[in-house]
Amino acid sequence: MNSGVRVGLWGALIAITAFSVWNFWPEPVIEREAGVLCPEIPVQTEASRRNPWLHDEFMITALADYSISAVVLSRKDYVSGRESTLSPVDLALGWGPMSDSFVYDKLDISQSGRWYKWKPKGLEPIPRKEIERNSANVHILPANRAVRTALADVYHGSIVHMSGYLVKVTADTGWAWASSTTRDDTGHGACEVFWVETLEVENQSRK
Repeated sequence: MNSGVRVGLWGALIAITAFSVWNFWPEPVIEREAGVLCPEIPVQTEASRRNPWLHDEFMITALADYSISAVVLSRKDYVSGRESTLSPVDLALGWGPMSDSFVYDKLDISQSGRWYKWKPKGLEPIPRKEIERNSANVHILPANRAVRTALADVYHGSIVHMSGYLVKVTADTGWAWASSTTRDDTGHGACEVFWVETLEVENQSRK
């Protein structure tokens, strides 16, 4: 076997190994004791930033000031699609009763296609309306490098404290992406589009 073929085979093997690790290595999970960890509902107030601003080729308009403390129920990274250039990460977040591991451990939670889905593993641990009212899929738009860096330490079970703006994003092509501004909605348009200016992460022992 000549050296060129040998190098090519090693390169292919490394690529396959990296792909397998990236796609199949289990995500870290932060263990939490039972009990409500983030009792307060998200705080939404009138937008303090009046003027839209440009970010790359997008125009961003603040719809409301927004801050939240919540447990991460699931995390999904995105690398394709127009939205991924703005929002590389979606976080399914829970507060109030949905920040209690006694509750969320009894749910199968998943994310795909910019959606958050859940189903009970047995009986619903709390009423469906309470699950819907106290959890959300949030499209995270990092406003700065510090937020992007902090996102690397966010796992299932992390507690996150974030502040910034719920926003509407538009492009010259007519494309638009607008945040929900209520916690009671479900289905299409119910996700928060969150321009995050500060992010603090609380972690502890992992499974």
